[in-house]
Amino acid sequence: MRQMELGTSSLKTSVISLGCMRIAEMEEKEVSHLIGTAMDAGINLFDHADIYGGGKSEEVFAKAVDMRPSVREHMFIQSKCGIRKGFFDFSKEHILSSVDGILSRLNTDYLDLLLLHRPDTLVEPEEVASAFDTLQGSGKVRHFGVSNQNPMQIELLSQTLNQKLAVNQLQFGPAATGMIDFGLNVNMANEASINRDGSILEYCRLKEITIQTWSSLQYGFFAGTFLNKELYPELNAVLNRMAEEKSVTNAAIAIAWVLRHPAGMQPVLGSTNAQRVAEMAKASEVSLSRMEWYEIYRAAGNKLP
Repeated sequence: MRQMELGTSSLKTSVISLGCMRIAEMEEKEVSHLIGTAMDAGINLFDHADIYGGGKSEEVFAKAVDMRPSVREHMFIQSKCGIRKGFFDFSKEHILSSVDGILSRLNTDYLDLLLLHRPDTLVEPEEVASAFDTLQGSGKVRHFGVSNQNPMQIELLSQTLNQKLAVNQLQFGPAATGMIDFGLNVNMANEASINRDGSILEYCRLKEITIQTWSSLQYGFFAGTFLNKELYPELNAVLNRMAEEKSVTNAAIAIAWVLRHPAGMQPVLGSTNAQRVAEMAKASEVSLSRMEWYEIYRAAGNKLP
């Protein structure tokens, strides 16, 4: 699989990563097979969060892969913190205690990446900076990032941080195109022209922050996958045709669509099916033309001005 550098960090990972949100209720053998299949396909970055399964996702992951140094050195692991029951918490105390819990559950001495999970409007940047310095100085976290933050939220943090943020996790896929819609409808009075995220796509490109895309095969906010759904007949017809032409699955075409964007995004796969993960990993080698990319965009119900 092709490799990429995350932001301006020294991390060189696979262009596709695997999300571990849904593995909490799986048997260890199933998780071991899933992770092994992903690594055999070239995927070496695994995405966690302290709230996934109430921490159980991290625990079962560590047990399933038997986190020996010889195993750990061949993978990159990131986790997220900041979401608590009913509120967000970017306080120094919570960040530090969260990381200790994450490391304990993952049975590892360090995280390659720690992400702040969604924005906290009560954030005090100086506390975040102090927490990041402590974590990096102790060797517990090597690099940092955020999720679902807009440009000014990132700027607010960055003015106090001593580290550059490597990634920003955002939803993006053929049926979740808000990041690009308004950029194609500039100076127009229609729904698609509304700038809802402060030009986060262009901002991340300018600042060399890697966008990690979540729910790339979903529509709405966890409303479900668009693949093979009657709700998206034209999109599925186009994906299925291209899949047949390129000898991959329709899911691989959808992931290849994300990879085709010159922003250099990194899709986070959410599947717990090992075979599907292996099939989607083939998206790394799929080449979509400009014409094909826009055909998929239009087939999802988007109109070009």
